[in-house]
Amino acid sequence: MKKIGIITSGGDCGGLNAVVKGAAQMAFNNNISLYVIPNGYAGLYNLVEFDKLVELTEKRVDDFSSFLAGSEAGHSRVKIKNIKDENKYNRIKEGLAKHGIDGLVISGGDDTGSVIVDLNENGIKCVHAPKTMDLDLQTYSVGADSTINRIASFAYDLKTTGRTHNRVIVVEVFGRYAGHTAFRGGVAAEADAILIPEIPVNMDCLYKDVKEKLTRRIRLSDVHAGTYLIVVAEGMRDSSGKELVDDSAGLDSFGHPKLAGAGKYVTQELTKRLENDLEIKDFMKETQMYVEGLYEAPEVREVRPGHLVRCGFASAYDVNFGKEVGAAAVQLLVNGIWGVTVAHVNDGKIKYMDTKEAIKQRHVDVEMASYHEDLGICFGREKIKAKMKFVKITEAPDRHM
Repeated sequence: MKKIGIITSGGDCGGLNAVVKGAAQMAFNNNISLYVIPNGYAGLYNLVEFDKLVELTEKRVDDFSSFLAGSEAGHSRVKIKNIKDENKYNRIKEGLAKHGIDGLVISGGDDTGSVIVDLNENGIKCVHAPKTMDLDLQTYSVGADSTINRIASFAYDLKTTGRTHNRVIVVEVFGRYAGHTAFRGGVAAEADAILIPEIPVNMDCLYKDVKEKLTRRIRLSDVHAGTYLIVVAEGMRDSSGKELVDDSAGLDSFGHPKLAGAGKYVTQELTKRLENDLEIKDFMKETQMYVEGLYEAPEVREVRPGHLVRCGFASAYDVNFGKEVGAAAVQLLVNGIWGVTVAHVNDGKIKYMDTKEAIKQRHVDVEMASYHEDLGICFGREKIKAKMKFVKITEAPDRHM
């Protein structure tokens, strides 16, 4: 290995620039040249058209910060297998040969990883540095900690406006079919309810919890002020198990239906119940808030922070992890190992697994949801008491840092 290319793909998030820097710094250490292949797999497919690539020299690496979210290499959502060009793999090989690239470090999530499997099976040497804010790979993934921290911060801050107006606040966040970021971000924000794809939501159960906690808080407040915070994952399912999709938006480039409306659905269902509940009208009168025709029930407001949860700055954890897996990916290529995902680096070991296995989707442990139900969080269902076992271990558990 004399020259290695680096690609970041899929969605942006915190820690990606750390992956790029870690790979570059390990390349320096091994007298290898590292080049940016810009704009994800679109750049890889069009590599043969480039006159030259940007080399990540020590000076060039100094120009960007590991702490900054996003990626200096750029992204696109392109699935190589779906490109309508029978010669696509040869075209990619020609592009790599043109620039003398011997192998690739690619950072991305499950969709990106599926392309890595495809490329390796077609004779293109790749190592996967795991990245997805969704945290749904079999390994930890760059971006998750940064995103969870931002979700927690935004959601917690919204309690101030919720309490000022006695509102129910519904915060919808990314996550598709796994609810890790909503779950962990919601716990950290001390949300009252967390709605995730792994647990179909019974709106009557949710409403019962909203009504009890919101009215109790307002009644007990000396200024009649209270709020109720809900964090909902975009892939939330209703009580029938049906996901909420935007049928008019079609599919994305990887064939996934575009999710839309989980927060809106929850807002509409709660609003309807509040407005039709005669006990709520009595409560509004009791607390001197009722104004006929204008203010007859507490309001429910939806907030979607959207891409705000994946931009800005990376967490210290993601910078550490990103640098380590980026560097390890270079070392694996140098040692003739590819078609794999870096799991983590510790105890003097670079731990890796087959990418095909690493990208199998991991969901929230529903037993942990039961555990947090015991601590007072509503998951949109009748409470299920956690059945935890006590297990003594004889050695320290595996750790990332």
